[in-house]
Amino acid sequence: MGAILDCLGGIYELGRLAVVSRFRFRGAYWRWRLETAFGRGYPASRWELIRSVLAYGRWARRMRRGR
Repeated sequence: MGAILDCLGGIYELGRLAVVSRFRFRGAYWRWRLETAFGRGYPASRWELIRSVLAYGRWARRMRRGR
């Protein structure tokens, strides 16, 4: 049950971040985020990108909750 709540919290944080960045996914923040997460290249597959973005959302949730 904890893993499900962790995933839902991560999705919430990603949605919150999308609202805060005004859905400008090609903007400066998101370009910087991709560069720091993956360096110069993008992930090998879309699945890897999705998995990484969800992991970032879960991490952001944990940081905001103070765990």
